[in-house]
Amino acid sequence: MISRMRIGIDLGGTKIELIALEDAGAECLRLRRPTPAGDYAATLALMGDMVAQAERETGVQATVGIGTPGAIAENSGRMQNCNSTCLNGKLLQQDMEAMLCREVRLANDANCFALSEAVDGAGKEAEIVFGVILGTGVGAGIVVQGSPLAGANGISGEWGHNPLPGPRDDERPGPPCYCGRHGCVEAWLSGPAMAADHMRLNGGALTAKDIAERAAAGDMACGATLARYTERLARALAGVINILDPQMIVLGGGLSHITSLYADVPLLWREHVFSDTVTTRLLPPVHGDSSGVRGAAWLWENQAWESQ
Repeated sequence: MISRMRIGIDLGGTKIELIALEDAGAECLRLRRPTPAGDYAATLALMGDMVAQAERETGVQATVGIGTPGAIAENSGRMQNCNSTCLNGKLLQQDMEAMLCREVRLANDANCFALSEAVDGAGKEAEIVFGVILGTGVGAGIVVQGSPLAGANGISGEWGHNPLPGPRDDERPGPPCYCGRHGCVEAWLSGPAMAADHMRLNGGALTAKDIAERAAAGDMACGATLARYTERLARALAGVINILDPQMIVLGGGLSHITSLYADVPLLWREHVFSDTVTTRLLPPVHGDSSGVRGAAWLWENQAWESQ
């Protein structure tokens, strides 16, 4: 018999995933549905239906947390910077609260990833966790003493849209980024960016996964591409360490499966970190692709039950 339950929702561009966690974090239910493309009202209704189904099946009314692309603009309460553009300008949190007749907590999906790994994952018990998403895009979330950091403008952790630190002459001005600038971390370190870097120097259309697999098998050109990527990732993360100084950096997204990164990047970032010793650890996620949706559920802390 479940007495208390948290629901987390990961609102993605192609799918909506819901997870229900018992108080100690054990999963008791999971649902997945395709996201209604470009349709805000249908997306809202589907999330409401999924919550209702989860509560029917478990017999428990739950707290609800949502991980989304983008962030809430502090001055208006409206969504901004969402790659699922139908969310931009919408009062998503308020609309969900009106639909469910209860308080809803909402955070950027990268912050949810970082929170999941900070609560009961690779960064458990660390004071500061920097959670990185290396996938189709590049994002990050920051958790300090168990709480996600949103920031004054709701953009804390937007690491991907800073310039790559210490660019060499052949890295200027850098590849164009969708944000309108050149040389952003995302334009160098996303999966498509690795593929584009390989094509510029070698020709041939390979995915980041292909490049990593061929590099591991001894392909010289792919090995060189992976080495460039690794060195750039080390520079980019060294900049984070110099500012935030986290105990743990946890990698998520498709490129987090490249196992060589966890040994090679910490060796390379030493040159760029302003400290004689670097104790920050670079780790893969314990919860893998489930970290985002689990982190949305963990937006509610244990104390929150008292108000339910």
